[in-house]
Amino acid sequence: MTLRVKVIPRSKKNEVSGALSDGTIKVHVTAPPEKGKANEQVCEVLAAHYKVPVRAVQIVTGHGNPRKLVRIDLGR
Repeated sequence: MTLRVKVIPRSKKNEVSGALSDGTIKVHVTAPPEKGKANEQVCEVLAAHYKVPVRAVQIVTGHGNPRKLVRIDLGR
């Protein structure tokens, strides 16, 4: 499965909070957008939300951008 994600770093808690009008999922993370910390937490939050291992979540594009394309392997 491939998702469009909008990351909101430095949030009060880690959560998937719904979708924007274009279908993009909003993911709040507590980590700052520095040195890949927020990206790591996005993968952890999505893995927990979809009940898959963290290794099943991969950021495809947007590593340095708040809008990302994320692939989740639901078969793992």
